[in-house]
Amino acid sequence: MINRAVLVGRLTRDPELRTTTSGISVASFTLAVDRQYTNAQGERGADFISCVIWRKAAENFCNFTSKGSLVGIDGRIQTRSYDNKDGQRVYVTEVVVDNFALLESRKTREAQSQNGGFTPNNNGNVGTGNAPSTPSSNNSQSNGNTSNNNDNNDSKKDKPKDPFAGSGDTIDISDDDLPF
Repeated sequence: MINRAVLVGRLTRDPELRTTTSGISVASFTLAVDRQYTNAQGERGADFISCVIWRKAAENFCNFTSKGSLVGIDGRIQTRSYDNKDGQRVYVTEVVVDNFALLESRKTREAQSQNGGFTPNNNGNVGTGNAPSTPSSNNSQSNGNTSNNNDNNDSKKDKPKDPFAGSGDTIDISDDDLPF
């Protein structure tokens, strides 16, 4: 049997950290996950998924996330029930998080919240995704309607990037060092 849930979305509020009577940390939060398709008015809907995370992971999650944080989670769907204070049976379906990933930096999220939802572009300037009106001579930018310097961009894409370029250190790897 398989019970896996993988979600990417934004927190609808700050996670709520509690401690059980036995001293185990548990955090609950709601994740807003956009739907893939738009409705007749062109609006994209969202699903609001209840999630719970336990122990040290819960403490870390609460320390590094807040309302609006973009996170990825991996977990399993769980159903449970309990009797509320009025004696009524309440059924709950939630995702129990096994792993999570922070998908944007704190700096990016703070810049987004300070600028009304706009994210910084590559130059550190705040924008809506449109390119500046004055492109530089070496690095032409486009807003998606036109394509400039396709020959230069294509040749750069074909070359693999050396992750160790410019480090000044030489790397000596023999065949014995490789795991395959």
